[in-house]
Amino acid sequence: MKQALVIIDAQQELIEGNQDEQAVYRKDELLKTINAVIQKATEAEAHIIFVRDRDVAGGEGKGFQVHQAIQVPTTAVYFDKLATNAFYKTGLLDYLQANEVEHLVMMGCKTEHCVDTAVRAATIQGFDVTLVGDGHSTNGSQYLSPEDTVAHHNDILHGHYNVDHFSLVRNADEALFEPTHHSYR
Repeated sequence: MKQALVIIDAQQELIEGNQDEQAVYRKDELLKTINAVIQKATEAEAHIIFVRDRDVAGGEGKGFQVHQAIQVPTTAVYFDKLATNAFYKTGLLDYLQANEVEHLVMMGCKTEHCVDTAVRAATIQGFDVTLVGDGHSTNGSQYLSPEDTVAHHNDILHGHYNVDHFSLVRNADEALFEPTHHSYR
């Protein structure tokens, strides 16, 4: 089975924050987790994809780039987006289909926006998804703390389905690239 790791909006300014937004929750742990999962993806010979939000840092400069602490493989592929949905007008779906990818491991920022949307959209597009439960973050909202936001999304996205395809939540220390989706069907 062909697989891909999709890292969403793990950009310098989004993770570190700026004059208007605070840094994401547990940013240092998030960066370590992303690097650990990249290593697992490399060992599993999975495609490694970064999706970047063009709204971050005005779509340019160091703040727009993937966070400097992330060990980006030279084989990584990039897609830039203007919408919350990583599949909307990015070429991501075409790339995944052309490479016959069936299973996506997803992580990144922000939990309640682009990560949530990507997981849901991926199941609609015909992919089984494993969301890395300790591999996504946010800076929260006026209603939920960052910790509660992450926990809430891990709860609601575990088992989310669109009849044929669904998402599971597993932590980085689990066998992320050994999907278990078929055992639930």
